[in-house]
Amino acid sequence: MNIFVLMKRTFDTEEKITISNGQIDEEGAEFIINPYDEYAIEEAIRVRDDHGGEVTVVTVGDEEAEKQLRTALAMGADKAALINIEDDLDEYDQTTVAHILGEYLKDKDPDLILAGNVAIDGGSGQVGPRVADILDIPYVTTITKLEIEGENVKIVRDVEGDSETIEASLPLLVTAQQGLNDPRYPSLPGIMKAKKKPLEELELDDLDLDEDDVAAKTKTVEIFLPPQKEAGRILEGDISDQVKELAGLLTKVI
Repeated sequence: MNIFVLMKRTFDTEEKITISNGQIDEEGAEFIINPYDEYAIEEAIRVRDDHGGEVTVVTVGDEEAEKQLRTALAMGADKAALINIEDDLDEYDQTTVAHILGEYLKDKDPDLILAGNVAIDGGSGQVGPRVADILDIPYVTTITKLEIEGENVKIVRDVEGDSETIEASLPLLVTAQQGLNDPRYPSLPGIMKAKKKPLEELELDDLDLDEDDVAAKTKTVEIFLPPQKEAGRILEGDISDQVKELAGLLTKVI
């Protein structure tokens, strides 16, 4: 089975993030594999182990993303591909990334493509579905269970606190939701093997694309951190007085 995972390098939201000149200060930021993409990588490895084939993890970004790709290889992926756009594009968005990934995948004959449901930095959830549309294959989002038997696929997906079961067929693209699996940590042997696994680096020219082909459709106007939360208040006095004070405070907020 020919399996691909769409991966994104994102900053770690568990670490402190600073904004400088309207942009995230990368010098002080920690970067990781987008957590939802970890579910996709883990599921791809499990599908390969059960059904055979090969797992390729692909990302669009700059040379710094090699670290995260090597982590995916250490988890158990077979190959990786980095489409480096650092020298070609100053600005890009989800449309740009989807177009590039679609061009990369169009002649790869994928049976199954997995991606994270959303990226924790942007949260749009657009790239996976856009890639499926470009490749003209079906897709199912926010999956929490995946069963494959031959060409037939049975999927359970999260739908706002409930779930639904869907039947589909390969080729297929799915996006992974929390609860699909528990991603493994790279082992020491896995880390050593990852150093020798193939990691292909491409540029737009290698995909017969130029800057105009993948121009961003959106523009980021401003990036800012949410305001710090004010300290809470403890209401005192009789319950009736507390209720009146609380109602007054809520009225001011509304």
